[in-house]
Amino acid sequence: MSKKDRSASGNSDKVIHVVFGPGGGRVSQPPPAPREGATEAPLPAPGAREPVTDMFTGTEVARLLGISPGRLRSLDRAGIAAPSGRRRGRRAYTFSDLIALRAARDLIARKVRLRDVARAIENIRTALPKVTRPLAELRVAFDGKAVVVRGASGAFEPLTGQMVLDFEVKELRDDVVRVLRPKVGRERARTAYELYMQASQLDEDPATMDEAEALYRRALEIDPWLAIAYTNLGNICFRRNAEEQAEALYMKALDLDAAQPEAQYNLGYVMLERGQAAEAIRYFRGAIESDPRFADAYYNLAMAYEQIGDPTKARPCWRRYLEIEPTGTWAEIARRHL
Repeated sequence: MSKKDRSASGNSDKVIHVVFGPGGGRVSQPPPAPREGATEAPLPAPGAREPVTDMFTGTEVARLLGISPGRLRSLDRAGIAAPSGRRRGRRAYTFSDLIALRAARDLIARKVRLRDVARAIENIRTALPKVTRPLAELRVAFDGKAVVVRGASGAFEPLTGQMVLDFEVKELRDDVVRVLRPKVGRERARTAYELYMQASQLDEDPATMDEAEALYRRALEIDPWLAIAYTNLGNICFRRNAEEQAEALYMKALDLDAAQPEAQYNLGYVMLERGQAAEAIRYFRGAIESDPRFADAYYNLAMAYEQIGDPTKARPCWRRYLEIEPTGTWAEIARRHL
């Protein structure tokens, strides 16, 4: 039995409850609270820009997709992926242009001939107007001969042969947010953190869990880069036995803060529960690299090594756990493994 099974109340002790500061890291203290007697500022509106309707400069596109400015100009001159919108009086790329550019980039990386890339992109442009909900499971696929644009309602062209290029357009939207919008104002960050703190006082009680979830989601509308809020929202899903949703939220937290020990630990625990000990080891080790005094990570890392039949690697983890937590029931269990 893994250490986090020690609670008789069910899943509430199976996940790390994050109480650390904005952006997913630890801070010595939360952002300052409003002065006594000050009126509470109204909640700011969520992010004003929406990737699907935005216009993007060449510099932004180069940063987002990893395409050099020279390559962008070449694709523009060749008519393969030219900016079709305008921003502040200058030519700019639309979200549909980003879809075409990303497809062009990946096709070129696969040594597809430039004329075939041009034909593929033209097929994408032809198919895109048929899409009424471009973020609803839309995929662009290429099999070496034809481009297929398909969504939840089915493919616009029949698939032929083996697909070698496949990506979700929704992921591109997420990349726009993550890469091009990494900052919010201080007031927005403070408001989001305060909502997060309110939620963290409510999320372990089943009677207030729905309220906590609403607060976390509101915090993330205001500050989509508050990684710790994704982690705690994942904890709520885990307590509700929605394991796949929890896993997705932990992964989102790590997308924003790859070093966050809590999300890594929780993912390790999910994998250990599934019997995927080898995968759990990777996450527990990541948690320990981020926080060398994360006692529970050492404990469950040792358990994972035991599960794959490698007690030799488990022993140093048991010893390290005992150095950090030398007393208690779980310390006695650790000693029995040595």
